[in-house]
Amino acid sequence: MASNDERKSPGDLSFRPARTEDAETIARFQESMARETEGLTLDPPTVRRGVARVLADPALGHYWLAEAEGSVVGSLMITFEWSDWRDGMVWWIQSVWVEPEWRRKGVYSLLYAHLRSLAESDDSVAGIRLYVDRRNLRAQQVYERLGMDGGHYATYEWMK
Repeated sequence: MASNDERKSPGDLSFRPARTEDAETIARFQESMARETEGLTLDPPTVRRGVARVLADPALGHYWLAEAEGSVVGSLMITFEWSDWRDGMVWWIQSVWVEPEWRRKGVYSLLYAHLRSLAESDDSVAGIRLYVDRRNLRAQQVYERLGMDGGHYATYEWMK
């Protein structure tokens, strides 16, 4: 039987927390995601340092990976926001990537279901949030099908 951190799902997908040796794959996913979703070219050394920092310090966040056929086929990062309104931690899903040949096969949906199950069984977790580029309509449709509501908040930012 699989441990709580690694469960088999339909379609022979498994989900697990990322390890240090996954850093290069995660960095490559981040570069591909930025290019595809926002037309950005990221600085590879900066991305690699950022990924390594998260892997070394769980207080910053943690990555979850989806594996199939012996390869990592998807990933996402969870970061944290304290909600005094709910007296609990909100998990923010960020940096979602599924390899193109694995899209529309339920990889993200099953990974989300796994994380939601973990959140539901953890009394310290108040909920799950994410943000999405307004132009990424396909992703928004997936999130809505999973029961997430995108109409409540608008996100504003200042980025250096």
